[in-house]
Amino acid sequence: MAKKKQRQQTAATPATLAAARAGVEFTTHSYEHDPAAPSYGAEAAEALGLPPEQVFKTLVAQVDGALTVAVVPVSSSLDLKALASAAGGKRAAMADPAGVERTTGYVLGGVSPLGQRKRLPTILDSSALDHTAVCVSAGRRGLEIELAPGDLAALTGAVTAPIARTGGT
Repeated sequence: MAKKKQRQQTAATPATLAAARAGVEFTTHSYEHDPAAPSYGAEAAEALGLPPEQVFKTLVAQVDGALTVAVVPVSSSLDLKALASAAGGKRAAMADPAGVERTTGYVLGGVSPLGQRKRLPTILDSSALDHTAVCVSAGRRGLEIELAPGDLAALTGAVTAPIARTGGT
């Protein structure tokens, strides 16, 4: 994946603006989103021709009642017990979709860990560190932002921990 800085030729999103303001190197990738796609993340990986281990999905869960962002590869599923532990909690469950949209400012399938309306605690799966660059949603369906995992962690204040389980999309 290329590591050049790209200013948006497409409409900027809060995610791309956050990365630009921070001065990190990133590239955006767009593709035609298919509303019938069964998995937003798998669709992104396939459309961009990238390994699914390098494209990460943004999930929001409640850990002991507090919204928490989990960023895991699209080739994996979220291990809720591991997320709870990494966040210093006891119990985790997926958050209500309407609450996720309201709190983050993004629609499902376009939730980015960057530029959220309200900054939430974020846990980045440690497998991200195996790559020089990863892709996450850039804030809308059909738009991904590629950046170094260290920059992603720094911009979100993320803790890295093994929170992904192999399999699932």
